[in-house]
Amino acid sequence: MNRQIEEILGDLTVDGQHIPVTFLYYEGHGEPYVTYMEESKSNSLTGDDELVGYVSYYDFDIYAKGNFLPICDAVRSALEAHGWVWQLSRSSEDMYEPDTGYYHKTMNFAILREEN
Repeated sequence: MNRQIEEILGDLTVDGQHIPVTFLYYEGHGEPYVTYMEESKSNSLTGDDELVGYVSYYDFDIYAKGNFLPICDAVRSALEAHGWVWQLSRSSEDMYEPDTGYYHKTMNFAILREEN
């Protein structure tokens, strides 16, 4: 799934600026950036007492020292274009981290996956 996410968001650009997207932790020194991680899974589809499919929920954390809303919009548009569904009730409120000076927003998205 990480490969799919990085293919979808690998070329994320907002207002002409490339936004790095990394799994779990960003080791770079620039801003803004996006990190992502799997938040949870839930059994969703069963047949003949077997798991057929499930939903994976992923958190996408957006960090910026200024207006992060265009980045949120770009992440949402890119993921939804590939079948992901924004989970408003699992997403965070707008946050500010005084120790780093970053504005921060966690957006949660779900995707249906088939059991192989």
